[in-house]
Amino acid sequence: MADVAALVRAHWTRGEPGRDAPAELVVALYRWWVVAMVLKILGATWDICWHFRWLRDDLAPPHLLNSVGTVMVIGLVVFHTYTGIGADKTTLRWMQWGLGIFLIAAPLDVINHRVNGLDITAWSPSHALLYLGTGMMSVGLLLGWNRQGRGDRYFYPVVCFLWFTVLDNFLFLNQHQEYGVLGLAAWERGEPYADDELLQFAADQLQRPLDHIAVENFTLPTPEWLYPTWAVLTGLGTLLLARILVGRRWTATSIAAGYLAFRCAVWALLAAAGFPISAVPFFLLAGALAIDLSCQLVTRLRPLVGAVAVTAAAYAALWMQDVHIAAPPSDYVSALFVVVLLAGAWWLFDHLRTGGVHRIEQHLAGVREWRVRG
Repeated sequence: MADVAALVRAHWTRGEPGRDAPAELVVALYRWWVVAMVLKILGATWDICWHFRWLRDDLAPPHLLNSVGTVMVIGLVVFHTYTGIGADKTTLRWMQWGLGIFLIAAPLDVINHRVNGLDITAWSPSHALLYLGTGMMSVGLLLGWNRQGRGDRYFYPVVCFLWFTVLDNFLFLNQHQEYGVLGLAAWERGEPYADDELLQFAADQLQRPLDHIAVENFTLPTPEWLYPTWAVLTGLGTLLLARILVGRRWTATSIAAGYLAFRCAVWALLAAAGFPISAVPFFLLAGALAIDLSCQLVTRLRPLVGAVAVTAAAYAALWMQDVHIAAPPSDYVSALFVVVLLAGAWWLFDHLRTGGVHRIEQHLAGVREWRVRG
């Protein structure tokens, strides 16, 4: 820590993006990014659970924990911006725009709650801006770490964690249904997770008595096709892109397993503390495994074959989870259009990857020819 602090002080001078700096300083900056993102993810995960038990509170502990991570992010972006260390221009723009959108969305979300009362669903415009800002920061981190951290011995684990942040950011929206399905079941048993004030507030917003319809509107307000569609196209789509870009076997399975291990650990901690519990999307592991196996196919039809395999594995595992454990209500007919969209995304990812490699090879060939002529 003392050595890193000395490096920071020594390099606290104005510089352009992409400025040369000691590798130890650059790696330390990205490790602090990891700490900041961990705090933000923990705060957000605790926050959605909190809102299934009590009415919203601006100074609730989950918000404060998330805010600590946000303050760290602000400090890191300021350092990157002022010194130009650890981020080229493209990386820096993703970080800056992501942070800017997040900082704009935070007060807008507070105003939204002041005007409209309880924001029942995670699927709301102000929340979408928060997710967008966080996602853009994660993209910037991935770009920066891929360009700056390749010499570090922990390069691959950090890459997997950064893809984990993208996955968690997308799947965070689905946690509303994952908490909601168990929350509704708890109310039907006569043992509701939410306190009376929260349930009554939700019913009052619908201008109806506190009955099954009111509670269902609070816990499961989205159409049944949305949960599996979003999980496959954004969740498994993220894992597919990670597998293609990272290029290592079992990358998708490793990230999915890490995400599920995190969700299980949080589930146990929250349950022990008496908080509401959620369904855990174990079915994602089947889809991730199908991604890694399909990426080993050598055929022009890989996007189509892979999309069919991944969609079938994910939907079948979701059905089994619903029967034997618990899962949000899902419309399985949605698989028919999900497989088409996933195949299109797969083809696009492959095309962009192949085109990018081809452009790099052309550039290197041009450099070699220039040197020979020189």
